[in-house]
Amino acid sequence: MAPLPDGFSYAEVNATYNGLSFGIAAMGSATIFFWLQLPNVTKNYRTAITITGFVTLIATYHCIRIFDSWSEAFTVSSKDGGDYTVQLTGSPFNDGYRYVDWLLTVPLLLIELILVMKLPQAETVSLSTKLGLASTLMVALG
Repeated sequence: MAPLPDGFSYAEVNATYNGLSFGIAAMGSATIFFWLQLPNVTKNYRTAITITGFVTLIATYHCIRIFDSWSEAFTVSSKDGGDYTVQLTGSPFNDGYRYVDWLLTVPLLLIELILVMKLPQAETVSLSTKLGLASTLMVALG
C-alpha cells in the first residue's frame, strides 16, 4: 500500500475522484456493450469479444476497489461555507489493485490477439501458453 503525502488540494482529490468515476462508467458500459454485441459478431470472433468483456469487467471491478480506497483515504470538509480542506484519514491507499488487474488482463489481451489471428490450433495453444506465462512473469517482476 502506498503512503499518501499530506498536502493534496481539493482540486487534486476531486480530479482523481472524478477520473476514477469516469473509468468505472466507461469500463462498465463497455462490458455491457461487448456482451450485448455477441450475437452480431461472426462466430469466429465471439470468443475474442467474450474475453474483451471479461477484461473490461475485471478492470471495472479493480477501478471500483481503487475508487473506494481513494475515497476512504481522505476527508473533505468546509467550515461555514468557506474553502474546502482536505485531510488524510490515516486509512492507507491500496494501489495494489492495479497490479492484480494487470496480472489478469494483460495475458487475456494477448491470448485474445492470438485468437483473432486464426492460426492453426497447435500454434494458437503454444503461443497462448508462452505469451500468457511470459506476460504474467513480466508484470510480476515489474
